[in-house]
Amino acid sequence: MIDDAKVKAENVIGGPLESCCTSPMTGFYRDGSCHTGPQDRGVHVVCAQLTDAFLRYTKAQGNDLSAPQPLYNFPGLKPGDKWCLCAARWKEAMDDGVAPPVVLASTHKAALQHVSLEDLKAHSV
Repeated sequence: MIDDAKVKAENVIGGPLESCCTSPMTGFYRDGSCHTGPQDRGVHVVCAQLTDAFLRYTKAQGNDLSAPQPLYNFPGLKPGDKWCLCAARWKEAMDDGVAPPVVLASTHKAALQHVSLEDLKAHSV
């Protein structure tokens, strides 16, 4: 069955939400896109191209995205990988000067509840 909310999802620039990354498979629903829904308490909607600075930053904040987690079939991320980040963590990183670049067409419009379009555009790939 097709989820209508996913089919109709919009990105921050008003178009259809595009895929963020399938290798590694990203998204709260692990479908390659930054879709969100009621179960996604972290609002994983910002498609970002990860940097070493951001990976070190988020690890220091208690979320080590670079460490593999075989139990969850998570390979660990490296600079250059694209990943759906929590909107609040991305904004926090931006405020601290280490926000990774954003793929606007793959960033869900729900991100705009946490960060401005101007800030996202200023950090776009």
